[in-house]
Amino acid sequence: MSATEVILLQRVEKLGQMGDVVKVKPGFARNYLLPQGKAIRSTAANRERFERERSQLEAQNIKRREEAERLLERLQGLTVVIIRQAGESGSLYGSVTARDIREAAEKEGLTIRRQQVEIAHPIKALGLYQVKVQLHPEVHLDVNVNVARSVEEAERQAKGEATQIEVIEEVVAVEEVNAELLEDAPAETEQTTVE
Repeated sequence: MSATEVILLQRVEKLGQMGDVVKVKPGFARNYLLPQGKAIRSTAANRERFERERSQLEAQNIKRREEAERLLERLQGLTVVIIRQAGESGSLYGSVTARDIREAAEKEGLTIRRQQVEIAHPIKALGLYQVKVQLHPEVHLDVNVNVARSVEEAERQAKGEATQIEVIEEVVAVEEVNAELLEDAPAETEQTTVE
């Protein structure tokens, strides 16, 4: 399979900057870069067109980056709360997805697309998580995601207080230690009485 040459129309992480001509796998170009407008095929006509429009594209990119930076300043430290059902151990029945985070962010006044939410690892348990939201190819916002069973539990988690699960785990651990101590204690001998 041969590589496809494309001209990047914006910065693409781990690939290059605007204007770079890069070789990528055909599927990556066809399914991601081209449909999302992040690149165009590298042909003689497209290279000429890009050079003619380069200053305009750079000006648009700078404007979008400045808007993203202003938004970043305003939303720094944003926390969203997601209420989910979970088992006794804190495992969720399902996982929190990029769509869930997008919907929660919209309730807090941040309108983003699902594709802008970058979840490093699947969220499958209650707790606090940090998720990266790509506002612009060069500007990222770290959003705190608080996954809890109820609003009250989310408030306790945000304050750093022990949740019900942590309290149960501590009680179980203490009971296990007590059981071990009782096993190690010398058994009381029965005293026999002589009649």
